Amino acid sequence: MQIEKNKELIRVGVFYDGNYFFHVSNYYNYVHERHSRISISGLHDFIRNKIADVEYGPSGFPHCQIVDAHYFRSRPGAAEASQKGNLLYYDRVFDDILMSEGITTHYLPLKNNGGTQRFDKSIDVLLALEAFELAFHKSFDVIVLIASDSDYVPLARKLNSLGTRIMLLSWDFDYQDDFGNHRVTRTSQDLLKVVTYPVYMEEIINEPTPEETLLVEKLFVNKEISSKGNGSEVKGSYSEEDNEDFKVSTILSVKSGYGFIKYPPENLFFHYEAVVGCDFYDLEPGDQVRFRIVNNDKGEDVAMDVELAT
Repeated sequence: MQIEKNKELIRVGVFYDGNYFFHVSNYYNYVHERHSRISISGLHDFIRNKIADVEYGPSGFPHCQIVDAHYFRSRPGAAEASQKGNLLYYDRVFDDILMSEGITTHYLPLKNNGGTQRFDKSIDVLLALEAFELAFHKSFDVIVLIASDSDYVPLARKLNSLGTRIMLLSWDFDYQDDFGNHRVTRTSQDLLKVVTYPVYMEEIINEPTPEETLLVEKLFVNKEISSKGNGSEVKGSYSEEDNEDFKVSTILSVKSGYGFIKYPPENLFFHYEAVVGCDFYDLEPGDQVRFRIVNNDKGEDVAMDVELAT
């Protein structure tokens, strides 16, 4: 391919709010009809194409390169993760994916508040500081933010003062989860106003133009159905385990985003967000699992921290 010499290289830096990205990826994997996670490599191809298109037009793709990318997220510390089945393993698998795409990772531990782990805004502050410092020293032409929070408005204004153009990938969706709760994800309007190129991802994914169709398809991981071996053969009836508040029983059914566990006198509901240490779609009827019993917003007993029993 012959590259036009009158076009300068567009140098792109990408910054992920990992907690937000994880939430969006879960939505597409468990709630949206695609039932597939977002592909990092596919997302980077999408970013390069979008920036090239708005900067130079359809022929600009070779002139647009991601030269730096950073991923920021709060996550459980080693001690907590080691108690959650295969959580450490799945974290390492995702780290391998990020490294294969040249993404630098930044993690801070989740804060414990009365035994409940909560996200810490410190990770957002770290993202903002790193993004501004790197933009200042490396002189990116365009910075891509994968975020939605109004906390990033001051960062965007500082980047504007440097003359750095900003592309914001935003998702707006709402749905009713299987607990009956209304879940809403909205991007800050204040943030949308201060960026150069707002990109409304949900609209593009649901109704792509003919030119966008292939890019959208590449945004999602091709799901491979793998055998679970002996894990799917575990059968058994209800039993209790003297390990804190955890119980042990077997899965009765797995639906689209939720399932039920055998627990007399009634079956226990669990949501995909309650699964730890493995992917929700790794679970099958008959699998033996450990879990805690909590009350949902309606005061009903449901299962939380559901993991495969070993």
